[in-house]
Amino acid sequence: MLIIGPPGSGKGTQAERISERLGVVAISTGDIFRANVTGETPLGIEAKEYMDAGDFVPDTVTNKMVSDRLSEADVEDGFLLDGYPRTTAQVDYLDQILANRDQKLDVVLQLTADDEELVARLLGRAEETGRSDDNEAVIRHRLDLYHEQTEAVVAKYAERGILSQVDGIGRISEVTDRVMLAVKEKQAA
Repeated sequence: MLIIGPPGSGKGTQAERISERLGVVAISTGDIFRANVTGETPLGIEAKEYMDAGDFVPDTVTNKMVSDRLSEADVEDGFLLDGYPRTTAQVDYLDQILANRDQKLDVVLQLTADDEELVARLLGRAEETGRSDDNEAVIRHRLDLYHEQTEAVVAKYAERGILSQVDGIGRISEVTDRVMLAVKEKQAA
């Protein structure tokens, strides 16, 4: 399962809740990036330059990090990817990883939200957490990149009939209820 949405749409929060309810491991590429950056791994040092500028980390770096994570034992019975794939090239790479493991995606959830709401959320989060990659110019740049690149990913999964769009605005519990309903509907289909 994948959860996709613009920065600040609540993907991480909803991924944790889905993980708890369905008993699958949630894998956040943001967490993978931050762990590599904090650990000052070669991939982390490279990724930090892009993250600080508000750019997406290049596919080669991202794919390697995700591939390494998906090779761990805790994902054998299922997983929820948060923040990957973000490009159609990453979709193809993920398809290859899953095919090699004799797996396929069952559901792709897209959280939707208005850009102005997202900017306000992310600025608030930046103030609370002191994240260096969250200032208004960087946030707007990340949203532009999302719209330019990630929407092609969404279209690809819509063509496959596994995409469910969920309104990401509202109380966390309300969004979770909508997400779980969407998952249930896709599983029943």
